[in-house]
Amino acid sequence: MSHPALDDGPIYLDYNATTPVDPRVLDAALPYLTTHFGNPSSAHHYAAAPRTAVAAARRRVADLLRTRSDQIIFTGGGSETDDLAIRGSVLANRDRGDGVITQVTEHPAVLATCRSLETDGFQVTYLPVDGHGRVDPADLSHAISDRTALVSIMAGNAETGTLQPIAELAAIAHSHGAMFHTDAAQAVGKIHIHVDELGVDLLTVVGHKMYAPKGVGALYLRSGTSLQPTIRGGGQERGLRAGTENVALVVALGAAATIAAEEIQGSVTRLAGLRDRLHHRLAERLPGRVELNGHPTKRLPGTLNISIAGTRGRELLASIPGIAAATGSACHEGVHQPSAVLTAMGLTADRANAALRLTLGRWTTEAEVDQAADLIAARAT
Repeated sequence: MSHPALDDGPIYLDYNATTPVDPRVLDAALPYLTTHFGNPSSAHHYAAAPRTAVAAARRRVADLLRTRSDQIIFTGGGSETDDLAIRGSVLANRDRGDGVITQVTEHPAVLATCRSLETDGFQVTYLPVDGHGRVDPADLSHAISDRTALVSIMAGNAETGTLQPIAELAAIAHSHGAMFHTDAAQAVGKIHIHVDELGVDLLTVVGHKMYAPKGVGALYLRSGTSLQPTIRGGGQERGLRAGTENVALVVALGAAATIAAEEIQGSVTRLAGLRDRLHHRLAERLPGRVELNGHPTKRLPGTLNISIAGTRGRELLASIPGIAAATGSACHEGVHQPSAVLTAMGLTADRANAALRLTLGRWTTEAEVDQAADLIAARAT
């Protein structure tokens, strides 16, 4: 198990920020940067291979989500997909109401879109989370009304890995006639996702969180859900996302989806085992000082967020050049304040500032986990 980008560098424990491109994904994409250059919307010889490849990639992403290919819209990444899903759906269905509900620990792409809707006259409610970072369905039931157009709750948190009760929350939304969106950037390819079982109307997929390149994503759009495009132009992607498809990146996302579908069961077991090994080794080396942040069981298999009492996470990581990890979401790195996610969970500033986010992935090994634990423990002593 090795990746050429990781061979000579520090131990990589920041897979939630981004993943190395799988060499199999790169091999699938390269022909569409070299030989098959045509515009898939054209009607001549050079368009045939790209057009066929885009259709195949759409089927592959749909298969991963266990849905139909006509419910997949390709986009330029996660933030764009969240904006299209949220803004596009509420503007297209404004006659349903002007209420939007989300939660306080959402990704910045969701929170920023919701704030922008507030300036357009929408009423946004931000649900609290409990000490594990989960939304209480009772809070949604209390906040929702027949004027609520959309509920948007992420599937898995990028910092803690906490998984939300999406199926239960979506059912509550639908009982009031509201649509339901989930940003599943951190969950797709890491845990089993069945959109019909979840009951969601819109779901965000992000390529670079699942071993495809940056700059490509997808939106699952349930049939019958109205959507207003946020990027206008040509008629690409059923008129819902203008711009000539980046065929190479779309193919890469499709290849990544197929690999994830084939390997997900073994991956879940392996990563959860490595995550727990890392946690237990740190707890043994630093008795009484390691506190888990997030849900103990309902979380992503490769995410470990801990606070080590008596340390500051940012300073601790800076003192360990042999590890590449983070204290929180990459979207917040460089902000020298306690994590908003952890403080929303009720953690003290000291505990939040002591947090480490250690995220594992396809090329993490048992030896790396043991070495990382030893390096962290040695510096934290």
